[in-house]
Amino acid sequence: MAVSRGAVACATPAAAAAAVPRRSMLLSTAAAGAALQSDPIRLMSTPKLKLRASAGAAQAAATSFSSNDEAFTWAKKDNRRLLHVVYRVGDIDKTIKFYTECLGMKLLRKRDIPEEKYTNAFLGYGPEETNFAIELTYNYGVDSYDVGAGFGHFGIATDDVAKTVELIRAKGGKVTREPGPVKGGKTVIAFIEDPDGYKFEILERPGTPEPLCQVMLRVGDLDRAISFYEKACGMKLLRKRDNPEYKYTVAMMGYGPEDQNAVLELTYNYGVTEYDKGNAYAQIAIGTDDVYKTAEVVKLSRGKVVREAGPLPGLGTKITAILDPDGWKSVSPSHHHADLRTIDC
Repeated sequence: MAVSRGAVACATPAAAAAAVPRRSMLLSTAAAGAALQSDPIRLMSTPKLKLRASAGAAQAAATSFSSNDEAFTWAKKDNRRLLHVVYRVGDIDKTIKFYTECLGMKLLRKRDIPEEKYTNAFLGYGPEETNFAIELTYNYGVDSYDVGAGFGHFGIATDDVAKTVELIRAKGGKVTREPGPVKGGKTVIAFIEDPDGYKFEILERPGTPEPLCQVMLRVGDLDRAISFYEKACGMKLLRKRDNPEYKYTVAMMGYGPEDQNAVLELTYNYGVTEYDKGNAYAQIAIGTDDVYKTAEVVKLSRGKVVREAGPLPGLGTKITAILDPDGWKSVSPSHHHADLRTIDC
């Protein structure tokens, strides 16, 4: 829905930005891995863990589908939900202040892990059990990151765009697109940037139950990306719109109506097949009922499993981590296990 999507496209990948310090793999944080690959998981060679690994392998072997159609049908019936989006910031307290004072979010929780040299914080507009949330990660000593050209923006729905923009401006926020109707439509929008340079589209959508409503990512082949998220992630194509005048096409993907749920907005800029992803944006977490089946479906959908399905060492929670065909990462924890707020390994 946003304007000027093509203007920030990068036709060829840039050189990698400064490396992100290694951290332990955290289920729900951007410390889960470096920007472009996952950190290895530390395994303890104890009899208990060996038994758990054997049981996990047996369970994985038992999940084989009889056909691709059966696998894709299961993915659509799986109980999935967008849980949170993860990214890195250079000053976590400054960002929390901006999000709470300017965007009206609540600080849901915050914790410091000095032994791993990072801090993370969850923010949003409702409980994590029911609402989509943002997870910020600050790595000690790293004050800036490269957002890259592949990441687009986050979306915030509000009752009054003009008032929200006035508040943001008064607090020193950067307004990059003044409030007004989206080109070719009636929805009033504006664009702003947070202290780290992440873009937010402010949309006028009164009364929405999910104000944190969009994550926009750019892809090199839109039909391929749509097929992947439909088959591997069980999402629905909510709408698709081509904008030949501005040379881009967008597709909204999600698990429910766009005005009531957070959605993934995929954007294809004509002629651009790959992007520099930078090292700031990390991943989206998507809940699932079965991580083993999820990993199997991903492999059948041209995706890549970068963390095989199974329990975290020393814990009962099961996860898998995947990459889509464009290299965007998502982590899928099992709904059936434990409190995601306290899990690391």
